[in-house]
Amino acid sequence: MGKYFGTDGVRGTANKDLDVMMAYKIGLAASDVLIKNTSNKKPKIIIGKDTRISGDMFESAIAAGICAGGCQTVLCGIVPTPAVAYLVKECGFDAGVMISASHNHAFDNGIKIFSSRGFKLSDELEEKIENAIDNYKDIELKTGESIGIVTRDYKIVEKYINHVSEINKIIDTRRTIKVLIDCSNGSASETAEKIFDGEKVSYSIINSEPNGLNINDKCGSTHLDGIIKRVKMGGFDIGFAFDGDADRCLAIDETGEIIDGDKIICVLAEEMKKSGKLKNNSVVVTKLSNLGLQKFCDTNNINVEQTDVGDRFVLERMLEKDINIGGEQSGHIIVSDYATTGDGQITAVLVLDILRKNIDKKASEIFGAMKSYPQVSLNVKVANDRKKDIMSDPDILAEVEKTKDLLNGNGRVLLRPSGTEPLIRIMIEGENQEIITNYAENIEKVVLGKL
Repeated sequence: MGKYFGTDGVRGTANKDLDVMMAYKIGLAASDVLIKNTSNKKPKIIIGKDTRISGDMFESAIAAGICAGGCQTVLCGIVPTPAVAYLVKECGFDAGVMISASHNHAFDNGIKIFSSRGFKLSDELEEKIENAIDNYKDIELKTGESIGIVTRDYKIVEKYINHVSEINKIIDTRRTIKVLIDCSNGSASETAEKIFDGEKVSYSIINSEPNGLNINDKCGSTHLDGIIKRVKMGGFDIGFAFDGDADRCLAIDETGEIIDGDKIICVLAEEMKKSGKLKNNSVVVTKLSNLGLQKFCDTNNINVEQTDVGDRFVLERMLEKDINIGGEQSGHIIVSDYATTGDGQITAVLVLDILRKNIDKKASEIFGAMKSYPQVSLNVKVANDRKKDIMSDPDILAEVEKTKDLLNGNGRVLLRPSGTEPLIRIMIEGENQEIITNYAENIEKVVLGKL
């Protein structure tokens, strides 16, 4: 992680950790770096946002910085993060900006930048932008006709909607699938209805009335109790829960069981292998993926590449090894045949295709093929400037090693700093839920004792 950029852009509480002056600096710095690294005299940058109350404020500040630095910008309004990534490449923009704090609560916000190819920026470019932010007073402010302009195109998102809708070109209608969709009062509220109209399913949508304050509020992929209850009570075949910017998708089967990212990756990869579309017979996952995924892939002779936590690391490995599916247990799933970043709605469309191809099977049968090991995850609030000390503390490291010894090879322990929030995350996996819960709580106590 850099000085300002974490694993998923610059993020923090609006007007506290991330204020309008910083947003302006980011826009100005990005504009300056882009002009110096492209032959275009006046590069064009697309800006999207989710439904947070601070989105308008940051949109204006970033656009002001971009224009002051000499680039033009197109505002596309409320859209999913993967829509910005797709539109950058599809429509020939020089860069894209998404204003979102993803699954975080409404008072947080963030800024992530995409290259002209639709990928998150390289560490090298992020470092250049960070240096320009620190020296923003040295950036030449454009004058006269060199000043950038702002235009608005709120219909451009239709190109993304059509792209997702066309993935399943041949739709088998022998089975009517009843679907519940949770938009998390976020970006999917603007796109889900049109996408699922094209899927020819019987669907209902919940949590798609954003008011600026209710994004991710007891709904969406990080708060599944509501959709679980409604899937069971309503007799739905499957439910899909997106996060605030719709780059994640988790599913719920007809019994109310959670279908996490690991299970989705397993079943999609198996189907891709059957159809000869699984590149290099491999998937890319992170250290947080369940041991059950490894066992499923071993059984089906699929190779597993493992990276650090963060979808940017997953994508880097996918590009490096020419692999076309990867993701995280949290529901960030990248299928590079269709997207350059995690895309919750594309994931949902591909899952629907699996259900149609298995006309006599329920979702619980299909996705229950991967058997998960029990996992416990705990989060400890730790200020960002204390994370390094906590991660190197000898007493904490000793407790982690002690836990590994107790597991005796029949589980895993992972202690890591969050790349997007002021948290230290503790994850333990093993064969007995009660035992690993005790182990996780013991580590938590030691961490808390150091704060």
